[in-house]
Amino acid sequence: MSLPTTARVVRLAAQPDGLPAPEDFTVAEEPLPAPGPGQVLVRNRAFLAFPGLRTLIGGGGAGLPVPHITPGDALFGPALGEVLAAPDGGPLRAGDLVTHLSGWRDQLVAGAGRFTPVPADFPDPVALLSIASAGYGGLTRTAGLRPGDVVLVTGAAGAVGSMTGQIARLLGAARVIGTTRSPAKAERLTAELGYDAVLVPGGRPFAEQLAAAAPEGVDVVLDLVGGEQLTAAVDAARRGARIAVVGALAGQLDPATPGGHAPAVIDSFRVCTLGLSLRGFTGTDHPDLEAEWRERLGGWLRTGELTFPWTSVTGIDRAPHALAMLFTGDTFGATVVEL
Repeated sequence: MSLPTTARVVRLAAQPDGLPAPEDFTVAEEPLPAPGPGQVLVRNRAFLAFPGLRTLIGGGGAGLPVPHITPGDALFGPALGEVLAAPDGGPLRAGDLVTHLSGWRDQLVAGAGRFTPVPADFPDPVALLSIASAGYGGLTRTAGLRPGDVVLVTGAAGAVGSMTGQIARLLGAARVIGTTRSPAKAERLTAELGYDAVLVPGGRPFAEQLAAAAPEGVDVVLDLVGGEQLTAAVDAARRGARIAVVGALAGQLDPATPGGHAPAVIDSFRVCTLGLSLRGFTGTDHPDLEAEWRERLGGWLRTGELTFPWTSVTGIDRAPHALAMLFTGDTFGATVVEL
């Protein structure tokens, strides 16, 4: 079999003015080198469009574990691929499925250590594109969810939140409340994904909605939004509540900012008198988390206790549109580009 000699790659063409739009990107065909010693050739099957790209493209945030993306740079992120060629005696062979962080291209060559094999019996390999390990880690490592807790998940209809409600239920939560910008998504979250109530900011004051949904307060908050929703979550927390700050969608979806700020007013008196904890979650602080998450994800998918909600966008030419759809709220669950 002849090996491919070119790859199609999505690059940032121009710094966006506000939220990224399809015209801010190019999809170019570029030379693909032949695999060298210890290198593997992989054809991507799918990759993830995720909100963090807004921060990386906009130049926002500080202390990030990955570099910002400037004009001319290729985009990157979680991907699922198939090995086309691998060195003899190595850990991979042709036909293996792998995950890696070099999405936004159709093919690549890299060292074998850049790829993680997918077990042959994994029930739904595309679910490994899920970034819901952040939700699982926030609940288990940062917030320490306990059976019987009342849990609030802000930003519940995205890649993390759409699975976190299910995870909270599996971990023993007594009641799970979510938030989303769309009434239609709120209905799906309650009908399909384990949420007892889902609040839609706008119209009735958000704090009033939360007080009605959790009249005795909340024990655990998995915050993916920041801003007024985090403010309300602190106001609704009861004694000893644990708040895991996992995302900042309020800033990433704001066209007036570079995507790296999501200010919130926190009642520090309440934090003190009720003994609340509020802590940020990052996966790099928990090197054991990914393997544990993969094992639990596979088990829950296998038994049908957990589903992976996702919106499919087909073709690498449509990848910039997938990113725009994510920011305009036109997707549900994870946003996956299939090749």
